[in-house]
Amino acid sequence: MAHEELHLNLRNLTLDDYGQLQELMDRVYDDIGGAWPKETIKALVEQFPDGQICIEDNGQLVAVALTVCVKYERFSNPHAYDDLILRNEKIWHNPNGDSLYGLDVFIDPEYRGYRLGRRLYEARKELCRSMNLRAILAGGRIPSYFKYAEQYTPEEYIQRVDRKEIYDPILTFQLSNDFQVTRLMHKYLPEDQKSLGYATLLEWRNILYTPPSSVLNVKKTQVRMGAVQWQMREFTSVEEVLKQVEYFVDALSDYKSDFALFPEFFNAPLMGLTDQMDQTRAIRFLAGFTEQFRNEMSEMAVSYNINIITGSMPLIEDDRVYNVSYLCHRDGRVDEQRKVHITPHERRDWVIEGGDKFQVFDTDAGRVAIMICYDIEFPELGRIAASQDVDIICVPFWTDTKNGYLRVRHCAQARAIENECYVVITGSVGNLPKVENLDVQYAQSSVFSPSDFAFPHDAVMAETTPNTEMIMFSDMDLEKLKLVRNEGSVTNLKDRRVDLYELKTR
Repeated sequence: MAHEELHLNLRNLTLDDYGQLQELMDRVYDDIGGAWPKETIKALVEQFPDGQICIEDNGQLVAVALTVCVKYERFSNPHAYDDLILRNEKIWHNPNGDSLYGLDVFIDPEYRGYRLGRRLYEARKELCRSMNLRAILAGGRIPSYFKYAEQYTPEEYIQRVDRKEIYDPILTFQLSNDFQVTRLMHKYLPEDQKSLGYATLLEWRNILYTPPSSVLNVKKTQVRMGAVQWQMREFTSVEEVLKQVEYFVDALSDYKSDFALFPEFFNAPLMGLTDQMDQTRAIRFLAGFTEQFRNEMSEMAVSYNINIITGSMPLIEDDRVYNVSYLCHRDGRVDEQRKVHITPHERRDWVIEGGDKFQVFDTDAGRVAIMICYDIEFPELGRIAASQDVDIICVPFWTDTKNGYLRVRHCAQARAIENECYVVITGSVGNLPKVENLDVQYAQSSVFSPSDFAFPHDAVMAETTPNTEMIMFSDMDLEKLKLVRNEGSVTNLKDRRVDLYELKTR
């Protein structure tokens, strides 16, 4: 049939379609009993109308998918087709089920090649997502197995079909539609002589499934990130800096941001209040204010109902200096991340040491990692964060030159792409002529995404005007991360060769 003559319509099946459905099933399933009785189809249509999907061409039924709801725990384990059949050939549908079960998909042989089966499978997937169900399960026949039964066991046959060494009209199609074989089932459909009674238990998992829970306990999937591109200026007191911090927190909160991100060493102007001849003494002087900043910014997080990532500050512990960032949750908790990789400048002039712990933090708006400036230039940390299901990597940075800034920017964008997550960078701008080693700033704060169709074409979600004090916002959809990790045009995390290499932490 010429494609110009097609007028395809995807819709739900009705009982009025039974005559055409019977004729189609008898043709397709002539080897295993033909069509279901009308009462069976009537029960399916009445009990679960959304699950019965068909395609018609010019009013003629040409493809059908029959579906019921089941409990995952029951039907993700070995079962037979008869476990779905009640008395009078009615098919078991559980309205309280948490998964779909694909009973049948059958297509008019004259319409094969038009990918109608793919349309039906995509419609099932959308139904599964819209109903917030856990998975689609199906028992899949392997009708070409009888040709190879003397050569291969069923397990070997399935492996060869998966490697595309053998074509199976059902299993090949199901694998190409992202279904995974989880089990081999014996005597699933004993009358299926071509499959010799064997079947695969197939599963497509809904990565967007959210288990039922209290509305108040559901984590956000739409997240607004706010960041401050901070102007370095002279300050005469800690209180003056905190007043400027609160101004920005207030502004970001007014725009309903879930996060406020500040730059690395944003409070460094306070070093101008002490002797600049001894840089190690100056950084320790600045560290004397860190506890106050942490406590007051934590209080702001609660008061303004916003999670604050405090940029970074020096911290003295056991007479050693660390570069530390705090995640002040809006519920009052405070987490800490120390900079792991220390730049030559920090080591030489300030004698800062690297932290020895890296983690991903749970928040009410996603899983967050903090990598302070130089840390983002080491891909191992990003991969460790990805292995812990990070959603957003926050990078407070300080750079004095454009080439230094571009190192941070390009590495941050690489981390977003290779780890399929969002990365936010924010820095400071302006000049501090009275503070040694921090006299010049260069920044263009930005938000990066994975590089795929669901995101901006250049994978840049937002960016500021270079070298201008301002705030930046970006709305992040965490559900898109789940989709790109599992169904993207490329799937970097899934396709890692873990058989060839691995990353270990000590």
